[in-house]
Amino acid sequence: MSDKDPSMEEQERPQPEAAAEDADAGELSETEALRVEVAQLKDQLLRKIAEFENFRRRTREEKDTLLKFGAENIILDLLPVIDDFERSLAYGKEHPDFDSFYKGVEIIYGKLLRALENRGLEPLEVVGKPFDVEYHDALMQVPSDAHEPGIVIDEVEKGYKLHDKVIRHAKVTVARDSDGEGTGNGS
Repeated sequence: MSDKDPSMEEQERPQPEAAAEDADAGELSETEALRVEVAQLKDQLLRKIAEFENFRRRTREEKDTLLKFGAENIILDLLPVIDDFERSLAYGKEHPDFDSFYKGVEIIYGKLLRALENRGLEPLEVVGKPFDVEYHDALMQVPSDAHEPGIVIDEVEKGYKLHDKVIRHAKVTVARDSDGEGTGNGS
């Protein structure tokens, strides 16, 4: 037996009820901490959803504005050309001198071309070059002794590139052997 007083032994031994209360208090504080964390995460989620909805709305509005006013710069570049056409047409009615009318229209054509070139438009140079399906649409082949087979000899409709993309193929006439054989490149 021990020299200790039995009443002291009871005090030193942990009481099962006190341990259960401590565990409940720890569990309660852990549960409360989880509730607080869930509330914070819920708040964060709601804020992110609101931010995303605002982003979508702004993006949609910017897209609508871009579609509505995207051509504004090109139109502003073309307005002086329209003014010049109107002046030329008015002058042409008053003066039957067609040479000056022609020169006026030629000047307007130059302005229009410069405005479009400033936006990245380039005419394709095709006459005298080998036929290439990336740039040309062959309308016909013509027998020619003066040109090698497969060479573009005439441009029926001008082709254009916008930056590096062909936006309209040049419609061309291509030379072939005068004996009637094709160019051998599918044209």
